[in-house]
Amino acid sequence: MDSKDYLKDISEIKDLMNKSSRFISLSGLSGVLAGIYALIGSAIAYWLVITSTRGYLILDGKIFKICLFILFMVAFLSIITGFLLTTRKAKKQGAKIWDATSRRLVFNFAIPLFVGGLYTLIILSQGKYGQTGGLMLIFYGLALVNASKYSIGDIRYLGFIDIILGLIATLLPGYAFWFWVLGFGVMHVVYGTWMHFKYDRK
Repeated sequence: MDSKDYLKDISEIKDLMNKSSRFISLSGLSGVLAGIYALIGSAIAYWLVITSTRGYLILDGKIFKICLFILFMVAFLSIITGFLLTTRKAKKQGAKIWDATSRRLVFNFAIPLFVGGLYTLIILSQGKYGQTGGLMLIFYGLALVNASKYSIGDIRYLGFIDIILGLIATLLPGYAFWFWVLGFGVMHVVYGTWMHFKYDRK
């Protein structure tokens, strides 16, 4: 057996180990669509606010509740789309959609996201609206970084970018909405497109 055969065997073993320890069936296209949902949702919310009689949000106002519903729908559609497209990709790869690796991925992603969601609700209840956009970006970024060790490692870069955008948004609360649009909308489209051509098109 020559050196080429050894290198091939090592490469195959490395690939098998990577597949057994990481869930690599995440769909780049789902990231693109999640970004589009966020952009559409933010455009609707922005239009509702600027055309309202007040021109700003209050916690117990009707427009605020509609904006929360829009936010929920963006998250819901993103999760459903991600699940469907990832399931389709996993079937094409002959991989299981729900095994020990994917469970670790979901668990490590959910912890920072759940804690961040609760903390954001606490901040909202205190009337600190300007901080919520930045907090959402920070905790979402932490969730991506935390989950990246059980999935495609490249998702940590999106996590780092969202954390940085979130920190800047907390420093500039008057522009938090636009940083939210950039982090959840634009960056998801850019990241998803990059991942689609890097992994999905192979």
